[in-house]
Amino acid sequence: MNPQYPDFSAISNPSEVQSLCRGSLVELLGIQCTLITPDRVEAVMPVNEHTCQPFGVLHGGASLAMAETIAGIGSLAIIGPAEHAVGQQVSGNHVGVAHLGDTVRGIATLQHKGRSSHVWHVDIFSQSTGRLVSTAQVLYAILKNSVPHSRHDAENA
Repeated sequence: MNPQYPDFSAISNPSEVQSLCRGSLVELLGIQCTLITPDRVEAVMPVNEHTCQPFGVLHGGASLAMAETIAGIGSLAIIGPAEHAVGQQVSGNHVGVAHLGDTVRGIATLQHKGRSSHVWHVDIFSQSTGRLVSTAQVLYAILKNSVPHSRHDAENA
């Protein structure tokens, strides 16, 4: 594992995620992981000035960022120590709204766990109304670690 990146292997506690994501988009968007199991991840995100459109509703890009984040947490929690997970595809549908001041709750459920890929389904709900805001499918590629030992190695890889 590259020492400049946090070690996400064997994540099992939501508080571990928060400390590993300091200074990242996850922290900027205010995504807080609340549950991690081998086939389910849950998190909440505020609908605020960082996650809203100028019209005072949740931005679709923030929803997709949340979906990819919680699916990625799920994949990172179940891969082996010699592997890493990278987002490969996210597709979503925005079917409702969450307004400024609301909080959304995302639920990622594992649909497929293969040797080289994981597929997650993510639903995002408004906490205030309980209604579905977005639904997404997230594909994560599972890669074997092969970190170059020096910058020269990385440039010639």
